[in-house]
Amino acid sequence: MHFRTIAVTLLLTSLAIFITCVTMALVIRSDLFESRKDEALQNARSAVAQIQKRLDSSEVGEDRTRMAALWREVQGELGRAASSSRFMVLLTRIDGDGYAPNGFVNRLTAEQLSDDLQTRVREVPGSQAWQSIPLPATGGETAGIVVGQQLTVPDAGVYEVYIAYDLADADETLMFVQRTLWLAGIALVTIVAAISWLVLRSVSAPIIEAAETSSRLAAGDLEVRLPVHGEDELAALGRSFNAMADSIQQQIKELAELSLVQQRFVSDVSHELRTPLTTISLAAEMINDQKHEFDPTTARTVELLHTQVRRFETLLADLLEISRYDAGSVQLEVEATSLAQLAEEIVEQMSPLAAVHGTELRLVAPGGYSPVDMDPRRVRRVLRNLVGNAIEHGEGRPIVVTVDSDQRAVAVGVRDFGLGMRPEEAERVFDRFWRADPSRKRTIGGTGLGLSIALGDAKLHGGSLEVWSELGMGTNFVLTIPRGPGGLAGPSPVPVQPQESLADLGSVTEPIVLRPPASDREDS
Repeated sequence: MHFRTIAVTLLLTSLAIFITCVTMALVIRSDLFESRKDEALQNARSAVAQIQKRLDSSEVGEDRTRMAALWREVQGELGRAASSSRFMVLLTRIDGDGYAPNGFVNRLTAEQLSDDLQTRVREVPGSQAWQSIPLPATGGETAGIVVGQQLTVPDAGVYEVYIAYDLADADETLMFVQRTLWLAGIALVTIVAAISWLVLRSVSAPIIEAAETSSRLAAGDLEVRLPVHGEDELAALGRSFNAMADSIQQQIKELAELSLVQQRFVSDVSHELRTPLTTISLAAEMINDQKHEFDPTTARTVELLHTQVRRFETLLADLLEISRYDAGSVQLEVEATSLAQLAEEIVEQMSPLAAVHGTELRLVAPGGYSPVDMDPRRVRRVLRNLVGNAIEHGEGRPIVVTVDSDQRAVAVGVRDFGLGMRPEEAERVFDRFWRADPSRKRTIGGTGLGLSIALGDAKLHGGSLEVWSELGMGTNFVLTIPRGPGGLAGPSPVPVQPQESLADLGSVTEPIVLRPPASDREDS
């Protein structure tokens, strides 16, 4: 902001000063020229008038010698009267019978005069005509002005008088003025830059401090506040910010206390329910064992009671697990485990359930055989949940479990070709108790917490659990676990967005008898 503001200020100021300096230079140049021109016209008029008066008052008659002497005096007096050393007198016409001396030239030639100037001087007696011309000077040329008018010699004739004036002094004055203007402009730009920097610093310092304080507040430092000085707008901003920070701190504190109460409530209720639920479960087991002795209606009731009690136990266990995640008290029991072997175990365990739903489980395992440090119990739970969901939502179509690895991580993907989900549904699939289709009946008996717990298990390993889904194309969940500490780096060995379609599967899977190839044993 400092750089941008000062740059814009300097640019606009420089432009304004440049336009002002150019305008002033042009105006001064015009004024200087007009002033010098008027001075030249006045000097020339005065000189010619003085010479004309001298000629009119002289009584030379037809004496040729006296006329020549008078003409020499006029030649010497013209330069002094005109205050110029450049002049020329040309004979225009002869009047009378007297002697008409020739004209004379002093550092001015007829070639330097334009035809228009000479025509105006000849045709308009008694008036002056002028013209700007270049005059030779040391090292080149300089600007000048030449003034012409007629001079009448009694009993002799009419002459054209041209007097040139050097404008070098005006050029020097103009150059001095221009240099002064540019130096003043540069000094003014420097002063404006310094003033802008000082003003901007005084204004931006509180803003920068507010930005840093906001960053610290966003990072979790709820005790940070802005220092407030004075009663101006910045002080009002500081007070408003501090009031907002106090409100946020109070609300976060209340939410944290409420969250803690909720966590304790869930944990306490879950623990308190375990004892009566255990008793109910034992009683349900005993009654279920004797259901063949009851009439069909009672036997069916007993079977439903046994099923729901088992589901209640599962829900209670998931609630306890969620409460542990919320409390941050979950710890991994790590051991070196082959992800491919875990996937094989889960596929074998879930095959009977898949057969009930008319679904074929297929396993593709080009990698993932080398052991990786992980908690096998939690990874089994994640895979069991993913495969179970795929069976429930796969619409009886094949389910592909893919295991692969690279030098950074191991991954397993569970792909079904069922109904799939819309993008907004896929974004909420890990929310607790969320279902894409609330009207759809659960056939496996899930609790609605499985994917939330699975995501927590993945993050606990420093890995990730990602989902891809499209309506009519199916769903693909990919669990990725890093080989070492430090988290994931780079893409997963199993792509989240699958490339094959249901028609492309063909013979991509073989019987589930896994033998790692030699390359994978070397940590493919």
